[in-house]
Amino acid sequence: MIERADISGVLTQIRSAQSQINHGMNASQVGLSPLVSGLQENSINSVSGVSAASDVKEVPSFASMLKQAIDNVNGHQQQASDLRTRYEMGDPDVDIVNVMISAQKSSVAFEAMSQVRTRLVSAYQEVMRMSI
Repeated sequence: MIERADISGVLTQIRSAQSQINHGMNASQVGLSPLVSGLQENSINSVSGVSAASDVKEVPSFASMLKQAIDNVNGHQQQASDLRTRYEMGDPDVDIVNVMISAQKSSVAFEAMSQVRTRLVSAYQEVMRMSI
């Protein structure tokens, strides 16, 4: 079974990669200053036939989506652990089928998150190897 220490290790690696991105590189080093400044100001050039930016729904940031996904995986882990503990304590409302299903959901969610982390780290490493 996957332990909480495994999730903590993955979270630590993700936070480390995020810290390296935040402190190791800025937009001017990659040549993206004009693009980033345009995004930071939320400026949109007027084009005929295009509606104003206020008509567009706000898109959540990548960081918030990643945090939500990690929280979701953590929730699955906690639910599986809770059901396992309740079953072991003899709770009549919890049967082994629900415990096993919850454990499998937790395992699949953790494996998916691990794959995402691996892909993010490899993408970050590839960007860092790019010549400027």
